[in-house]
Amino acid sequence: MSGGYRRSRPDCAHRVHSWQRLALGPGVLGSPLFVAIALWLPYSKAGQANPAAASAKLPRLRSSALAWQVSLFMGIQSAIAYCVFGWLPVILVDRGLTPLAAGFMLSICMGVQLITSLAAPIMASRAKDQRSTIALMIALSVTGLMTTIYAPLQSMWLWSTILGLGLGGVFSMALALLVLRSPTPQVAAALSGMSQGVGYTVAATGPVIVGMLHEYTGNWHAVAVFYLLLACGSLTFGMGAGRNLHITPDRAS
Repeated sequence: MSGGYRRSRPDCAHRVHSWQRLALGPGVLGSPLFVAIALWLPYSKAGQANPAAASAKLPRLRSSALAWQVSLFMGIQSAIAYCVFGWLPVILVDRGLTPLAAGFMLSICMGVQLITSLAAPIMASRAKDQRSTIALMIALSVTGLMTTIYAPLQSMWLWSTILGLGLGGVFSMALALLVLRSPTPQVAAALSGMSQGVGYTVAATGPVIVGMLHEYTGNWHAVAVFYLLLACGSLTFGMGAGRNLHITPDRAS
């Protein structure tokens, strides 16, 4: 019996590898690209027919302090989220949870974000500005970050929920500010490009720093301090970006 089982494994592995090659083949992976090109071509021809509209330049925002506050708020809150998505299960497994339980906690954290992703902008629209909503969501995020590192594992489902509520609300506010701080659609487009370019460059460094800190110290205490620094930065730039103001583009634009 065991000999027959050993002989059947190469055939089974071959079938699995064949399916993998099919799933990862250029035809499968490239098909969304071909669909996107087909959908984009009519709009490309429309732009060529109207060169004046196609060549319109977006305003520059490099000298706007408010635009930088929005961009850095976007980046730092994204860095926090990337750290959580990349390292929360690792932290919880290191603290004693099984990999299955740790993955479930991350699922809770990500699932409940839908609640505040919808609720936070509604709350902010009823206030004179967005600072109070941003502060509340950052407070929830900090509570969740610290408790997932230090709180008892028995209540981790609660802290994962609080963390997810905070992250969802902060992210939706970062997106809402792109519109709320823009007086025109052109400024909104320019601010979106600036925020995503600068912001996600900043955000990409977060998980790397977490890994370096844990590798160097061998524990999660330095990571907790790093989380607090990120939260302070997010709060600082969020308080600036949350004011009821509009961005003024560069005069040279």
